Amino acid sequence: MLEPKIGLALGSGGARGFAHIGVISVLRKNNIPIDFIAGSSIGAMIAVLYGAGSNIERLYQIGKVFKSKYYLDYVVPKMGFISGKRIKELIKILTFGRKIEELDLPVAIIATDLLTGQKIVFREGDIATAVRGSISVPGIFLPEKWNNKLLVDGGVVDRIPVSVAKEMGADLVFGVDVSPITVSNEVSTIFDVIMQSIEIMQHELVRNREIASDIMLRPNINHYSSRNFNDLEKVIKAGEEEAEKNIDQIFKTIHLWKEKQNEAKD
Repeated sequence: MLEPKIGLALGSGGARGFAHIGVISVLRKNNIPIDFIAGSSIGAMIAVLYGAGSNIERLYQIGKVFKSKYYLDYVVPKMGFISGKRIKELIKILTFGRKIEELDLPVAIIATDLLTGQKIVFREGDIATAVRGSISVPGIFLPEKWNNKLLVDGGVVDRIPVSVAKEMGADLVFGVDVSPITVSNEVSTIFDVIMQSIEIMQHELVRNREIASDIMLRPNINHYSSRNFNDLEKVIKAGEEEAEKNIDQIFKTIHLWKEKQNEAKD
């Protein structure tokens, strides 16, 4: 019997994106293969960490110790407040200096060219450069310069890159939305204003991604801030719970795909 190629589309969402680890963990525990991963912003970072051979335990350990101090290297504002050099070096270390095409499974990293609005999809080349571009929240991070382009957050044009996972060859795509729109009373800094504004603008885009995906997982992380890296263990747990809640539907979707393929052969 044919087995479907399964793709994950990991969305943007700042600290909430560590819920992706919990989702991956449950899929692995249930022996559901992951053949392709496409990620935007924090989704891109989790994708390359997993693709670089990090087992689930190591991803959990990274989640326990990851703090904002690892990437907050402030500069005098010009096009952003954070230079991004620290996070770029950290990514290089955690992925062992590998290139995207050298990862253990196909990974696509989505960024946005600020100059043209074009979606840039990295499937080869330097991991740290691609992820650094993909996580560059406009106005907070300095854009990443690459090939005469200014790269900013992939979530600007494709918050949950379902279509990219399909283009990679996935028969079934499971999306993970970790950036729900919530009413926030914490909007008190320029960082809060920028992040909340981007999340609002992206809200309509996600509706189309949900229709295109076979299943859209939405961890219950509304009460966690995308800027707060102090609750990552709880965020990871929320990802686990959402995947476990939907595991029967995931198996059913895979089974139905197999049935259709067998009927087509007959």
